[in-house]
Amino acid sequence: MKRALVTGGSGDLGQAICRQLANDGLHVIAHGCRHPEQAEAVVAAIHAAGGSAETAVFDVADATQTRRVLTHLLEAGPIQVLVNNAGVHADAPMAGMTVEQWRLPIEVGLHGFFNVTQPLLLPMISTRWGRIITISSLTGVIGNRGQTNYAAAKAGLHGATRALALELASRGITVNAIAPGLIAGGDTAAVFDADAIKRMVPMKRAGTPEEVAALAGFLASESTAYLTGQIININGGMA
Repeated sequence: MKRALVTGGSGDLGQAICRQLANDGLHVIAHGCRHPEQAEAVVAAIHAAGGSAETAVFDVADATQTRRVLTHLLEAGPIQVLVNNAGVHADAPMAGMTVEQWRLPIEVGLHGFFNVTQPLLLPMISTRWGRIITISSLTGVIGNRGQTNYAAAKAGLHGATRALALELASRGITVNAIAPGLIAGGDTAAVFDADAIKRMVPMKRAGTPEEVAALAGFLASESTAYLTGQIININGGMA
């Protein structure tokens, strides 16, 4: 059974991805940091449905802690599917943005990508098979007011995705990113009402976490062995 690590597995999108991968027959490692109880809840749900899963708790922005936990997880064997989903917002117009606000999304999203991905690469390469999927955002593609920090982190992930795909293409490992638009959940509901979503999205609705998870499941499958280095938009036609 292949093993999959999903960072940010405690959020709405992360939980949906964990459930999708477990349904696809993978052993899922659901990562949590600020809300480990939510990662534990999705693992319990996977177990109840007959799947295989466990939790891992660490701060992706802490390189030392992350490496320590990943080293322990690798004792059970390589992790061949990685979904880099952990990310945070610290929104503010750049004219009033603090240094701390600027750094936070980059430390979690971009530095976290390195901290988690790098220790898994050599074990993954040794199997000659792997899938690395990073959850980005439409903001990283077209930008968004009040999110220069978040946009910088996500756009950086696009460059990293394309470069790493080239490094790993001959090793049987694909590297892709998913850039969702407005996805139903706590963050979207707090900022956009139904009328605003209808005005902004050609499909007149927000996407669902399950729709993004289905795309992640596809990218993690055997069927995508020739698909790599891509930034795939899923946004209801917004761009």
